[in-house]
Amino acid sequence: MKLILPFILLMMTTVTLSGQSVRVMTYNLRFDNPGDGINQWSSRKEKVFNLLQKYQPDIVGTQEALQHQLTDITTHLSTYAYIGVGRDDGNTKGEYSAILYNQEKFEVLEHQTFWLSLTPEVAGSKSWDAAITRVATWAKFKDKKTGKKFFILNTHFDHMGSEARLQSAALIKRRLNALADNLPVIVTGDFNCEPIEEPYLRMTAPADFTLKDAGDGSTTGTYCTFAVAGPPCKRIDYIFYSVKWKASAYLVITDHDGVNYPSDHLPVMCTFVSSKK
Repeated sequence: MKLILPFILLMMTTVTLSGQSVRVMTYNLRFDNPGDGINQWSSRKEKVFNLLQKYQPDIVGTQEALQHQLTDITTHLSTYAYIGVGRDDGNTKGEYSAILYNQEKFEVLEHQTFWLSLTPEVAGSKSWDAAITRVATWAKFKDKKTGKKFFILNTHFDHMGSEARLQSAALIKRRLNALADNLPVIVTGDFNCEPIEEPYLRMTAPADFTLKDAGDGSTTGTYCTFAVAGPPCKRIDYIFYSVKWKASAYLVITDHDGVNYPSDHLPVMCTFVSSKK
């Protein structure tokens, strides 16, 4: 009995935690560019499918994917569905900042996309010094098993405009404060900035809405180009989270075929469990 009781208690704890946990990934999939040669989507999509199947994230904040790429993923991996719109027209045109989710585990309660601009509700809008139209997609999910609700936002900051990146961070923090309804929050994305830069510091500042970096202190880069033997990787892809979560098992996934990665960014993954706060 002395041996059995602790074992039962351990099993009960493990089941409780696993029932409340969410495995989240952020992944810039690289848009389907014919100019990528051997790394164009048709030649590497199976590698992306295999990576997702191997690591089985519950939710994936994707960047750059076009509609047919998202359709390829959800057709091949039927447990996933996605939400989001094309950034060019608010429908299907252009790159998405889509959220893939395990539809067997989670129910979408509400979702929307807004533009990173001075007119966030205007499809295709851009502001400041942004080179390209950028968006953020958010959703409120309910865990079908536990009934717990949480809020996810996924985005992709401009690659050229330093002011646009800073203003985008400020806009997202304000939107979280207005939209999250006191739910546990996770923010995924390609922020096109390193941890020493102002947009990152704005995302992690306590103003408007407090977020932590799941990989705080990590020096592992995430933007690497396709080539495994390429230049040093830069850390620009992040998963941020609110104090209502506990984060563990942060991982930058470096899987490759010996020559190239499945994308020019490495996926980042972390497991979150609701805290008592």
